Amino acid sequence: MVNGNYVIDAHCHIYPEKIAARAVAGTDAFYGTTARCPQGTVAELLEVGKQAGTDHFIVQSVATTPKQVRSINEFIAANVAEAKGLLTGLGTMHPLCEDIRGEMEHLKELGLKGVKIHPDIQAFPLDHPGFLEMYGICSEMGLPVLMHTGDYRYDYSNPNRLIPVLEQFPNLTVIGAHFGGWSIWEEATEKMAKYPNLYVDCSSSLPFMEHPEISVKLVRTYGANRVLYGTDFPMWSPVEEIDHFLALDLTEEERRLIFSENAKTLFGLDL
Repeated sequence: MVNGNYVIDAHCHIYPEKIAARAVAGTDAFYGTTARCPQGTVAELLEVGKQAGTDHFIVQSVATTPKQVRSINEFIAANVAEAKGLLTGLGTMHPLCEDIRGEMEHLKELGLKGVKIHPDIQAFPLDHPGFLEMYGICSEMGLPVLMHTGDYRYDYSNPNRLIPVLEQFPNLTVIGAHFGGWSIWEEATEKMAKYPNLYVDCSSSLPFMEHPEISVKLVRTYGANRVLYGTDFPMWSPVEEIDHFLALDLTEEERRLIFSENAKTLFGLDL
């Protein structure tokens, strides 16, 4: 709990212990960053999350090849089962999987509550035909898709790619990480806040805004009922991210929605 608020961190990456350090280093290399939490394991997440006052975690990972999909999804599900109610899991998908429906059915059977994709790291645009097939299945199954969105360096996940998806799949719930457009936050908000099936999270964003008022503006443009709290563990310190969020001039009701209520609704959580 933080200031009386139940806190759900809706954007956490976890990795198996034997490859975790290598996976974290790969993300650092991709973004030119140095992870604040270099282990990238469930044990580290639970430890630093407790220090931050976080009560529950939405965990995920990303498949960079089709053959990784099933093993990642089973890894996430196993960790959820072992965590005694502290974790909720999202599966992953790769657009070149030979049997996308079969993998989606397996993901659902594992009890995972949505799908996470990262078009930039996977190096496929989010409107790739394989992803489009997945979106249709997610719409049928009622599973939200959390996707990395935005990067000035690439053309995989920017608004020009996402807007047609939002229009083609109006019943699909999309969570655009990083306020819908990492590094192009205001542009993304201006173009996409009108789409009611788009939610966003605030991960990897708050410390990088020129002024805190910009973050508040983004929250209120989308509406606090469409924003989720997230840290992008292991990239950043959960303690520092809580501090960044509490520094925003938001109402207590806005904080309550962002900290937990929206995630509970989107992922069907009874916590």
